[in-house]
Amino acid sequence: MSESDGKKGQSSRVAMPEQDPKIRARNFLEVPTGYTVKMAQEEASRCLQCKKPGCVEGCPVGVDIPGFIDLIAHGDFTGAIRNLWKKNALPAVCGRVCPQESQCEGKCIVGKKGQPVAIGNLERFCADYEREHGQGELPPKAGPTGKRVAVVGSGPSGLTVAGDLIVKGHDVTIFEAFHKPGGVLVYGIPEFRLPKAIVAQEVNFLERLGVKIECNAVVGRTVSLDELFEQGYDAIYVGVGAGLPKFMNIPGENLVGILSANEYLTRANLMKAYKYPEVDTPIPRGKNVVVLGAGNVAMDSARTAMRLGAETVKIVYRRSREEMPARHAEIHHAEEEGIELCLLTNPTRYLGDANGRLTGMECLRMELGEPDSSGRRRPVAVKGSEFEIACDLCIVAVGSGANPLLTSETPDMKLNKWGNVVADERNGKTSKKAVWAGGDIVTGAATVILAMGAGRAAANSMHDYLTLGW
Repeated sequence: MSESDGKKGQSSRVAMPEQDPKIRARNFLEVPTGYTVKMAQEEASRCLQCKKPGCVEGCPVGVDIPGFIDLIAHGDFTGAIRNLWKKNALPAVCGRVCPQESQCEGKCIVGKKGQPVAIGNLERFCADYEREHGQGELPPKAGPTGKRVAVVGSGPSGLTVAGDLIVKGHDVTIFEAFHKPGGVLVYGIPEFRLPKAIVAQEVNFLERLGVKIECNAVVGRTVSLDELFEQGYDAIYVGVGAGLPKFMNIPGENLVGILSANEYLTRANLMKAYKYPEVDTPIPRGKNVVVLGAGNVAMDSARTAMRLGAETVKIVYRRSREEMPARHAEIHHAEEEGIELCLLTNPTRYLGDANGRLTGMECLRMELGEPDSSGRRRPVAVKGSEFEIACDLCIVAVGSGANPLLTSETPDMKLNKWGNVVADERNGKTSKKAVWAGGDIVTGAATVILAMGAGRAAANSMHDYLTLGW
């Protein structure tokens, strides 16, 4: 709880309660436990209700942030969630996993002299309050247009497109390759950060609006885009993500005990290995685990390994803490849970035993040189600084590539040199008529809210096409 008295613009914000680190490091329950009504109203009262709110400019989907916060402050929680739904079909997700510190909260005027308003925490509160106390009412829908839309992929961008177009009166069907909808929200983000029940609730909201979902439908294999058009769909949105694993291509990479973060997290999350023995999904378990990389996926992998029984977990990263791309909150939580950061360290080869199993890795100390094309200082090896780290499991989280299953079977859809779909930045249009694309398949691996922003822009363009023509 803050030490403040609830006045507008106060510098000290209401902290969200969390599980104790020593306890949560060994369970998969959600780490932050949520605001009470009193906490939410106290935090909402800090908003200055700016006439030109920078927070809205910082939101990729343009949520009316001062509007929903003012409704919370006045106790109108139903009005607050309805305000949110106008721009965001997934508030319970965004309130938990969006990088607010670099987007809406990063532009909050209150944050200029103190701590910004906890916009993400308040968004989560709205969604959670509606789930627990709401009457299940739905936002209004336009009359049916008679147009059919296929959405390929049920990740954040696909769900956003589906939610936007269903309320505009179009008939929408989502095609999902996995056995459960949600995309990266269910296969990539662990239970302790985004509970599966929350994602299921958001998906159910869309289904209640009328969105149809077909799982186990691998578009590009079981059916092509052209065949979807032949089946009567008038427009298609492609949001298949960036799920192709990347490795470092260093010696010893074929040893037993090395796997991609994509596979590790999919087994742990979507296939519920975290529920063993209730669910008997096989997943490698290590005593001494190393995770390569320093993004949110690396943090998720490291924290999952700790919860699956590891004695030690190390994150190995070739740059310094300042260059780590993960959210500050995720890094902080990882360290609280006992995960060690091995910074300015670069693996050069894996070490194994006579049975071909991983026993460790050889690394080099690094120092930072001049900035590279990303703007971050380039790591340079320190000569003669070789050393070894013992480990029996290594999870590689150094990025991922474009999902090739659909794009490789669609030759008339232009791709860039990395295999990403080329789409208009303003509206998501691709080179193939009546096909739009957005999210990680266009940008490469990015954030949930940026994918949702791309989905919002594409949905608006698709609506124009369906009602006015190309």
